[in-house]
Amino acid sequence: MAVTIEELYRNYGILADAKDNLSQHKDAYQAILDGVKGGPKEKRLAAQFIPKFFSSFPELADAAINAQLDLCEDEDVSIRRQAIKELPRFATSENIFRVADILTQLLQTDDTAEFNQVNAALISIFKMDAKGTLGGLFSQILQGEDIVRERAIKFLSTKLKTLTEDVLTKEVEEYVFAETKKVMEDVTGEEFVLLMRVVSGLRVLQSVNGRQQLVELVVEQADLEQALNPADPDAVDRLLQCTRQALPLFSKNVHSTRFVTYFCENVLPNLSTLTSPVAELDIQLEVLKLLAEMSPFCGDMEKLEANLNTLFTKLVEFMPLPPEEVENGENSASEEPKLQFSYVECLLFSFHQLGRKLPDFLVDKVDAERLKDFKIRLQYFARGLQVYIRQLRVALQGKTGDALKTEENKIKVVALKITNNINVLIKDLFHNPPSYKSTVTLSWKPVQKPEAAAPKRPSGEEMGSGGSTKKQITPLPRRDARQIYNPPSGKYSATIGNFNYEQRGGFRGGRGRGFGVRGNRSRGRIY
Repeated sequence: MAVTIEELYRNYGILADAKDNLSQHKDAYQAILDGVKGGPKEKRLAAQFIPKFFSSFPELADAAINAQLDLCEDEDVSIRRQAIKELPRFATSENIFRVADILTQLLQTDDTAEFNQVNAALISIFKMDAKGTLGGLFSQILQGEDIVRERAIKFLSTKLKTLTEDVLTKEVEEYVFAETKKVMEDVTGEEFVLLMRVVSGLRVLQSVNGRQQLVELVVEQADLEQALNPADPDAVDRLLQCTRQALPLFSKNVHSTRFVTYFCENVLPNLSTLTSPVAELDIQLEVLKLLAEMSPFCGDMEKLEANLNTLFTKLVEFMPLPPEEVENGENSASEEPKLQFSYVECLLFSFHQLGRKLPDFLVDKVDAERLKDFKIRLQYFARGLQVYIRQLRVALQGKTGDALKTEENKIKVVALKITNNINVLIKDLFHNPPSYKSTVTLSWKPVQKPEAAAPKRPSGEEMGSGGSTKKQITPLPRRDARQIYNPPSGKYSATIGNFNYEQRGGFRGGRGRGFGVRGNRSRGRIY
C-alpha cells in the first residue's frame, strides 16, 4: 500500500526528533523512500525529505539516490525540478561522481526552467568537489548520448571560466586538459571549437609552454602530415577552423612555422581549386588572410627558399602586367587589368615577413628576367595604387565621427588602409637591395598603439598606413572588420564582401567524420 501524506509527515517527525539516535529509525527513513511510489503530493514531499536525512543512513545510500533519481525522471515537471534542486545534497565524497553523472544526463531536458536548475545544481557540486564533478561530466562526454555529450561540452565551455581559482585549482585544470585531449580523439568541428575555448582559458596553460601544448593539440587535429585535398570541402573546413584556433596562440616564442609551411606547400599551389565549405565565403581571400596573420610568427623554416619561391610565384599571379601600348603610345583596346588589392595585401605582407629571413632572395635567388618582370608589375601596381589613394583621401577629407560610419565611408576607410599598406610594402621592395624593415598593421586588424611612443594624432591621410605587428591575443574579428576591397579599374566597388568566416557548428556528416576517422565509439553509434 502506498505511503500517505500523513505517514510521510509522521515519519519525518520521528527522524527530526531522534537527533543523535537517527540510525535506530531505519524503518521511518525507508517509509519516506517509499513515498516516491505515491501520488504527486507524496512525491514532492519525498523529494524534500529524502536528502535531509540521507547522510544518516549510509546503508540505504543507493536506495535513496535511486529513489531521488526516480523523482528526477517523473512525468510531472514540478516534481522533477524539486528533485533536481535537492540532488547536490547527495554529493558526498563517495557519491560526487555519480551525482555529477546523473546531473549531466539531465542536461538533455527541453524544459528551460528545469535545464537552468540542472546547471545550478552542477555549479553547486563543482564548488564541493571540482575534480569529482568533472569526472561525471567527462564520463558522459565520452560515453553518453549525442544530446548529452553536446550539452555537457557547452556547459564546460560557458561555465568553467566563471569558477574561481580556489575551485579551479592547478590540479583540476591539469585534469581538464588531460580529459579534453581524450575527447578530442574524435570530435566534430563545433565540438573542437568549444573544447579549444575550454582549454585556452585554463590558467595553467597561459605560459609559453602551455600555449605550445595547445598548438600541438591543434596541429594534431589539423592533420598537417597529410596532403590537402582541395576538392574536399570538409578537409578545407578542418584546416581553416584549426588555423583559426591556433592563431591567437602564436607569438614570438610560440611559432606558426608548421602551419605556414603547410600553407606554402599544400594550400597556395591549390589556391584556385579550393572548394569553399560555405557558399558565401571567398575561400581564396580567407586562406590568404590566415597566412598573412600567421607569417610574423614563423620561426626557422626548413625549406625557406622553396616556400618563398611558391609565395613569390603566387604574388606575381595577382600583380598584372600593364596593358600593351599601340604605336601612338595609347593603350590598346584590351580591357585594363583588374587590381585585386585585398589579395595583394595578404600576399605581399606574407612575402615581406618571410623575406626578412632570406633578404637576398630577390637579389640572388630569382633570375634576372623574372626579377625584371616582377619590377614591371610592381611599378604598374604602384601607379594604380597612387590613383586610388588620392581618390580615397579626397573622398574622406574633412569627414569625422558619424560621417565616417556610413556604409560607403566605412568601405573607403578599409580601402585606404589596404592601399596604404601595399604602398608601404612596395616601397620596401623598390629599395636596392630590397628592404624588409617597414611594419604595417593588416587592414582588418585593429591598429596597435606603440607603448613607449609619445601620443600623436594621426592625420586623415595617414589612416591605416602604419602600426605594429606585436602579437596580441584577441577574439576573432568582428563581422564588419573583414571586408574585401577589390575595385574595378577606375571605380570603387559597390559590392564589398564582408562575410566573416567563423565556426560553422560542425563539419558535414557530423561526428561520423569529425576531424578524421579515428575509430568507432563504444556506445553504439556509427562513426
